Amino acid sequence: MMSIRSVVAGCGHYLPAKTLTNNDLSKIVDTNDEWISTRTGIRARHIVETETTSDLAANAAKMALANAKISAEDLDLVVLATITPDYSTPATALVVAEKVGVKSGVPAFDISAACSGFVYALTLADNMIKLGQVKNALVIGAETLSKVTDWTDRGTCVLFGDGAGAVVLQAKETNDTIGILSTKIFADCKHTTELRTSGGTSTTQSPGFIIMEGKEVFKYAVNALAEGANKAIELANLTINDIDWLIPHQANIRIIDGTAQRMGVDKSKVIVNIENVGNTSAASIPLALSQNIEQGKIQKGQTIVITAMGAGFTWGGAAIKI
Repeated sequence: MMSIRSVVAGCGHYLPAKTLTNNDLSKIVDTNDEWISTRTGIRARHIVETETTSDLAANAAKMALANAKISAEDLDLVVLATITPDYSTPATALVVAEKVGVKSGVPAFDISAACSGFVYALTLADNMIKLGQVKNALVIGAETLSKVTDWTDRGTCVLFGDGAGAVVLQAKETNDTIGILSTKIFADCKHTTELRTSGGTSTTQSPGFIIMEGKEVFKYAVNALAEGANKAIELANLTINDIDWLIPHQANIRIIDGTAQRMGVDKSKVIVNIENVGNTSAASIPLALSQNIEQGKIQKGQTIVITAMGAGFTWGGAAIKI
């Protein structure tokens, strides 16, 4: 029986030119390369100088559109996942839409679910396509976390980087098992203080800096990431053996390894790019996806599972056949 599916037609990514290595950080805060790399797997991250979140998002979007071989004028929806918007209002997705040339009348909005933002955005776009409301959707994750990082706090400043990733989803009527096979998102509102910023529009009139209770986040993260992935696999009627690649949110290497172990996934099937980009929050998964498709590691016909967990706590996963 024919059905409408969301197919990944193109991916894109963008990283700022400036890099900040662990050795660079050691000149700013009391830390060193060995301490950071052994605990997080991170050796460098990209940092914006004058660019905004919309700049990063627009560049990733243009690459995704080019790879999908469509124009921005063909888009019916733009969803941007970010916790570092250009403005409190309007939505940064609107700024991105203007920069890439989306036609008037196309809905564009932001989603704030921290590191799970891309999974949330993908879920929403996929459902709109399946309902027949959208034919071409642009889904982006973009962050300039360096602007909300306390560079005197070695517990957090070593983790985060800036970047963007994007995918173009297209509606396709088919009886083949392709595209987005399943999505599932979760939230637990009892954990709004463990990972947050120290400010906000209605409290301090400033975004503040990232605050994190590392041990509590770590304890929750592995379980949440494994749950998001396993639920996506279950809903897609797949097994672990059907999965070619697992792309977990790139939080830190210990969480990534713990998630793979909890799920029983061999490390050779886990996509990791955290070493050179750090934790880019909502950009993490689409950035890793796009980079590895460009490098030829992820190939057409393969099945991947993505999973993320972020502040709030929010978490979720999706199964996708590229």
